Amino acid sequence: MATIVIVGGGLGGMPMAYEMKDLARAEDNVILVSDKDYYHFVPSNPWVAVDWRKREDITVPLCNPLKKRSIELVIGKVTRVNPESSELSLENGDTLTYDHLIIATGPKLAFNEIEGLGPEGFTQSVCHVDHAEKTRDSWFSFCENPSPIVVGAVQGASCFGPAYEFAFIMDADLRKRKIRDQVPMTFVTPEPYIGHLGLDGVGDSKAMLESELRKHHIQWICNAKVEKVEAGLMHVIECDENGEDKKRHELPFGHAMMLPAFTGIDAVRDLDGLVNPRGFIIVDKHQCNPTYRNIWGIGVAVAIAPNKPTPVPTGVPKTGFMIESMVTATAHNIRARLDGSEETAEATWNAVCLADMGDNGIAFVAMPQIPPRNVNWMKSGKWVHLAKIAFEKYFLRKIRTGVSEPVFERWVMKSLGITKLK
Repeated sequence: MATIVIVGGGLGGMPMAYEMKDLARAEDNVILVSDKDYYHFVPSNPWVAVDWRKREDITVPLCNPLKKRSIELVIGKVTRVNPESSELSLENGDTLTYDHLIIATGPKLAFNEIEGLGPEGFTQSVCHVDHAEKTRDSWFSFCENPSPIVVGAVQGASCFGPAYEFAFIMDADLRKRKIRDQVPMTFVTPEPYIGHLGLDGVGDSKAMLESELRKHHIQWICNAKVEKVEAGLMHVIECDENGEDKKRHELPFGHAMMLPAFTGIDAVRDLDGLVNPRGFIIVDKHQCNPTYRNIWGIGVAVAIAPNKPTPVPTGVPKTGFMIESMVTATAHNIRARLDGSEETAEATWNAVCLADMGDNGIAFVAMPQIPPRNVNWMKSGKWVHLAKIAFEKYFLRKIRTGVSEPVFERWVMKSLGITKLK
């Protein structure tokens, strides 16, 4: 009998629990540990932030779905991973012993790295449904008194799609309210050019996204470092191609949403051999940590090095289909280990993104995500908007029931040329 513990009940953790339960032996115990008693569909947060979705539309209580699948649920915050003893320390003082540990926590949001950044400062966030609800409240007030908007991502950020997405969603909502003409908008990003996306571009992303920003009358500043944020004023340093200060901008705003940089969670920080300097889990091609061979990593918690440095630091995104592939590979490899066999499954680290623009959308596929690629395209159209709505419904149903829809999954993956495993 083996105890398999998954930490994190989000985009990676819940599918991981289901797939691991399907592949585990009858006598094995699968446990999910989450600091929240609910799942929330993170890609829908930008819609919550402008009141196009309600919290209850995108959240699922964890208890019943996991109970139906005979997966044990532990609600509590992990304060420390103890690899030498194969134990987790919980905030309430309890400990949990594991034979295999899968870290699927996502990141820690590093708002503290920039003065005045984040929901506790002067900018909004769409990284969590709690943040999105606070952003929505701010949005209602802002729309009563329209003024400039600043939106984008700060230096070290690795998730740029939602920043572009939210810029266009705000634009669409302002047009519906007939007040877009009263709101100058500026997109601020550490990317060396618009459409870099942390991936050195995808297809014609530079020209396409620049065109969309122009079409929507959104100005931009690239190679940007946010120095600090004050009430109603963002201090931004624009850098040259060598990363040297080129120009300073003081951007007034009535509403600002900036995606932060990510780090690993506190429970694993500074564990030599387990994490990199930013606290992300080091894994091999089978999603297993090379030092602690019973610890596995999936999703945003995993360390992925960028293809090449940028003048202002940017990270590498981990998108939903990539995470699903990591989940499947990890489940198969743990089962192989339980059977005394060598792990062979490898995730296909392909980047696939559906970004809504209110009444339109942009999709990109990068396979693999780091160049050179076999597939490399970006396209736009109403179909992307509809596809994201369909995927939201599909994924929330999957979380509620614990059952995937193979026909839908196969259709999506075939359409995009994706395989879950190498």
